[in-house]
Amino acid sequence: MNIAAYKFVAIDDSPVLREDLRARAQALGLMGTILLAPEGINLFLAGPTDGVRAFLAHLRADARFADLEAKESWSAGQPFRRMLVKLKREIIRMDHPAIQPAAGRAPGVDAPTLKRWLDQGHDDEGREIALLDTRNAFEVDYGSFEGAIDWRIGKFTEFPPALKAHREEFKGKTVVSFCTGGIRCEKAAILMREEGVEHVLQLEGGILKYFEEVGDAHYKGDCFVFDGREALAPDLSARSARASARASEDPDLGIKK
Repeated sequence: MNIAAYKFVAIDDSPVLREDLRARAQALGLMGTILLAPEGINLFLAGPTDGVRAFLAHLRADARFADLEAKESWSAGQPFRRMLVKLKREIIRMDHPAIQPAAGRAPGVDAPTLKRWLDQGHDDEGREIALLDTRNAFEVDYGSFEGAIDWRIGKFTEFPPALKAHREEFKGKTVVSFCTGGIRCEKAAILMREEGVEHVLQLEGGILKYFEEVGDAHYKGDCFVFDGREALAPDLSARSARASARASEDPDLGIKK
């Protein structure tokens, strides 16, 4: 069983939490990566189903993570090679310290609603939808929503200057930012609101949640994931690995395969 989860929440005991979560994961036979930062937690884990669920129960016993939501998928083998728990400045690096998602989220849109909007060609207020892919260029090349905006960024820290160069293009439109699991598009949506983009939503749960609830409607290709599976099809099954040197590490997430 594979899970991906994150939550923006204030964490002031990262060193202690790091040792607790590492010991618990190892005892349950799990592998993957957990990132801890003052702004929250980001994790990608795989292992026996009972072990994964026991780990989530342990994590949710902490009031800070009680409502943590995890996206689930399955694979025939273990997609990670080791268990890492890392302390970071940000759980997703943007290098824009004024953005604090734990202080308040940007509004979101769920997958069924987004599909309905795309089916009808506009949102419920009649505005054109601008789908904004906030992922790195090589991830986008595996697959994305039809007609999505792709600024060909090489890392997430390039998103703020790209937004400054393109924000006027969003006038009169409803912008829906999206990413793999929700973490980057959440920060991106907050930044866009701060920069004066009027109608901004984040896709709740990202592409993986969209796959889970809607399938491949309006989406072409696969979704790159940072583990040994490399990419997931819209039915959340692993595609055949396609070697990519750039795909082996994401400096924004601090994850290596």
